Amino acid sequence: MIEPVAVIGAGPFGLSTAAHLRGRGIPVRVFGDPMVSWRDHMPAGMILKSTPAASSIDAPQPGHTLADYCDAAGVRRLVTDEDLISVETFIAYGEWFQQKLLPDLERVRVVSVDRRTGGGFELKLDSGELFAARAVVVATGLSGLAHLPVELAGAAVDGPSATGPVSHSSQHHDLTRFAGKELIVVGAGQSALETAALAAEAGAQVQVVSRGRSRVAFGAPPWSQPRLRPESPFGRAWSLWALSYYPHPYRYFPAQVRHYLVRRVLGPLGAWWLRDRFQDKVRVEEVESVLGADAPDGAPVLTVRTHAGATRQLAADHVIAATGYRVDIAAMDFLGHELRTRLAVSRGAPKLGAGYVSSVPGLYFTGLPAAASYGPVMRFVCGTEFASGRLSKHLAAAHG
Repeated sequence: MIEPVAVIGAGPFGLSTAAHLRGRGIPVRVFGDPMVSWRDHMPAGMILKSTPAASSIDAPQPGHTLADYCDAAGVRRLVTDEDLISVETFIAYGEWFQQKLLPDLERVRVVSVDRRTGGGFELKLDSGELFAARAVVVATGLSGLAHLPVELAGAAVDGPSATGPVSHSSQHHDLTRFAGKELIVVGAGQSALETAALAAEAGAQVQVVSRGRSRVAFGAPPWSQPRLRPESPFGRAWSLWALSYYPHPYRYFPAQVRHYLVRRVLGPLGAWWLRDRFQDKVRVEEVESVLGADAPDGAPVLTVRTHAGATRQLAADHVIAATGYRVDIAAMDFLGHELRTRLAVSRGAPKLGAGYVSSVPGLYFTGLPAAASYGPVMRFVCGTEFASGRLSKHLAAAHG
């Protein structure tokens, strides 16, 4: 019996990779709850920042794009750059994709992955089952990677919590709980600005605190972008075009350059359509830095340094840290200790070679953990178009 490939994760990258592997005739077992991060860790009412062209999950055969889902579901087609995609629509699309191409997906959790002495891997499921896999693809998305800056930890001694003084934006699905409350949102990216707008629309008094060089700003609408620059899924710019369609050489850049580009390219910027919902409804405090946080009576107080060099204190009923995600192999505790110690890493992220394989033969990473090796496009759904076919081709050649 041929041992299967195990794909851990059922978000866009996991589903796309598994579909491509199956399209090559490779036995696959896929584990996870389809679209769970989008369903449980994104706020209700959220609109995707990406355009329809950048929001299709790549499949090995035609007929599985976002537009195809709209046709099948009998809803309005989403095809132009001005069409907005609700998170509810995108979740339904991902579930439709899974049901069409991976109907035997297993809604169980992988507890551990370890190397076997004779090659391949042994996986343990929370059902108690042990089984062997010839290769493993880690596509766990944002799970366990929420980042809380150390400056905010003083008001979150037990970690960020939706019911405590400080939380992470990924811990909120329903923002109506802040109606009538004073809320501080730390950050300047789309997550921070949209969380703030949704909370304000729910009746909260919201203040956004942006730090350092990150200033609150919004992108240009599609009809205002320069036409003489090449088009990419993220807008018209030579850098965006190159990183979207030609990420092949990215992994050869010096580590410092790669990590800088992942942070800064497509960095903090609100979507063009969010501007009117945000301005005049959310207060903005742009500061040099957050020095610390405390919650003496259960209510958080931030100490900040302004750009003029003064120190101020900002108080609220709750603070949401919309401070993104950090890849850290140490947080992927389902990977056995021996596996994690053998993995070559760069600032917590796995170093990947051709075909998304790690330094441990047979162990692959895709999605956000691959961004440090293949660039910012791996942070977005459209990255499946580049990643899934190449990963499945490499895996088929190495383990066919």
